[in-house]
Amino acid sequence: MANIKSAKKRILVTETKTARNKAIRSEVKTSIKKVEAAVAAKAAYKDASSVIESACSKGVYHKNNAARKVSRLAKLVNGIA
Repeated sequence: MANIKSAKKRILVTETKTARNKAIRSEVKTSIKKVEAAVAAKAAYKDASSVIESACSKGVYHKNNAARKVSRLAKLVNGIA
């Protein structure tokens, strides 16, 4: 532990700045993950909507039912971004 007053102050300042930098780094990482998840969600939406449309064309789903499912998925994906 430091005995000099200025050295004690530097220790406190360093701890404060370290905590702030850590919080900011964490925030940046979180925002990057959110963007990556949103991009993945858009790609997954594209695949899901094509599968639903395919099922509709084969008569598995009624066209209104398929449209409703695709619409709800689109609403979810757009709500993320």
